[in-house]
Amino acid sequence: MSTCPPSTAGLKPAPGAHWFPGALDRMAQEDLLSAVRHILVQAPLFAPTMPRTGKPLSVRMSNCGPLGWVSDSEGYRYQSFHPDTRQPWPAMPQQVLDIWSRFSGIREPEAILPEACLINYYGADARMSLHQDRDEADLTAPVLSISLGDIALFRLGGLERGAPSQSFRLESGDIFVLGGESRLAFHGVDRIIPGSSTLLREGGRFNLTLRRVNVA
Repeated sequence: MSTCPPSTAGLKPAPGAHWFPGALDRMAQEDLLSAVRHILVQAPLFAPTMPRTGKPLSVRMSNCGPLGWVSDSEGYRYQSFHPDTRQPWPAMPQQVLDIWSRFSGIREPEAILPEACLINYYGADARMSLHQDRDEADLTAPVLSISLGDIALFRLGGLERGAPSQSFRLESGDIFVLGGESRLAFHGVDRIIPGSSTLLREGGRFNLTLRRVNVA
């Protein structure tokens, strides 16, 4: 897998936040996409719903790794199996673990491995409202996301919902890390730009989000 060295590629848009534009070259993106498609054969995309309203989210999702994040009438949570097939989540690909090791910023990444890799698929009209990632017991480990496919207009705010925010164009192959002071920053996806990438034959965008759930 070809990557840009974190020391030269990383930008710091906010305290604790690191952006690595073009971290994965085209070959690495295709290799990772192939691994994602293999996972989705075993753990198909499903439509999560809001706990109180039952309204479906505009993204479809799946997971890999020991745990997976789900949302339904029972609330937001992590569990060890797919909500539809009831089968355990597929193992996390080595490519994903290698990216965590290189870009998470953890001094000893092999000692604090991600336990969940969320796979969100954004179609042309999908978006993600501003939210915090706070369903994890370990809020000290960073959250790392990988973009594959169409450009996403990603919004990063502060620790309060109404705090000022900034927008970034996350392109295919970009890696974005929220850690330190930005670990609980509100963030979301305003929209994607259809047709801005040729990586996915069906169009759209996959976002892989790596999280440590339990305290190591």
